[in-house]
Amino acid sequence: MLHTARPNEAPSGGFCFENTRRNAMLESSLTEMGYSAPKARKTGTTIAGILFKDGVILGADTRATDDMVVADKNCMKIHYIAPSIYCCGAGVAADAEITTQMMSSNVELHSLTTGRPPMVITVVRQLKQMLFRYQGHIGSSLIVGGVDDTGAHLYSIYPHGSTDKLPFLTMGSGAAAAISVFEDRYRPDMELEEAKQLVRDAIAAGIFCDLGSGSNVDLCVITQAGVQYLRGYDQPAQKGCKQGSYRYKPGTTAVLTEKVTPLSLDIVDESVQLMDTQ
Repeated sequence: MLHTARPNEAPSGGFCFENTRRNAMLESSLTEMGYSAPKARKTGTTIAGILFKDGVILGADTRATDDMVVADKNCMKIHYIAPSIYCCGAGVAADAEITTQMMSSNVELHSLTTGRPPMVITVVRQLKQMLFRYQGHIGSSLIVGGVDDTGAHLYSIYPHGSTDKLPFLTMGSGAAAAISVFEDRYRPDMELEEAKQLVRDAIAAGIFCDLGSGSNVDLCVITQAGVQYLRGYDQPAQKGCKQGSYRYKPGTTAVLTEKVTPLSLDIVDESVQLMDTQ
């Protein structure tokens, strides 16, 4: 029996470009009315991760921006996936948060079904398949780090679904400044304190060199012994004290022109009441 899909049914698989002509028509109609199609807003973040002697260290800044406005000065960008797997998110904050929450739920269900603790490569595989399915429309750039039975692993996942596996990684608008610190000072099998200082310095470089990154430095240390989430590990860009008074005396600035515009008012209702003075 030959089965044909109904017109209102979604395609069973593969790519679908049915909305391309519709989007072009909507955009042209907006242009005719004097409006422009919405554009993607600029996002800003610095996230990083390295492999060290005993595990993985993830780092992130805490500034969330809405175009040119600082929306949140203490945003959490290191998200929980599994007890020994965490993920740093850059890009659209809402996309990164909901993506990691969905993945945490899926990994927990997978672990309960198989009866085994989750592996880092399993999380990466599911994330890259999900992001590739939406062809970059989910604005999430992710760094996944964790420790499982096979050792410590560090991956980066781009919004279109491509991945990298490297000993040190940076993503976000401050990635160029952070990667320069790693390329200069990173070496294999670093000790814990030295590795923490290196990640801190890389995030601080992104904070000082990128307007979209700022506020504090968060770290997450993942080893076989457990996870240490260091919230507010450092505050490299603290607000300074005012060195003088910025108040100006009246009359300092000359008034060049002055114009008084009387307002015409219509009295709708008027009533006079006597005040009781007794």
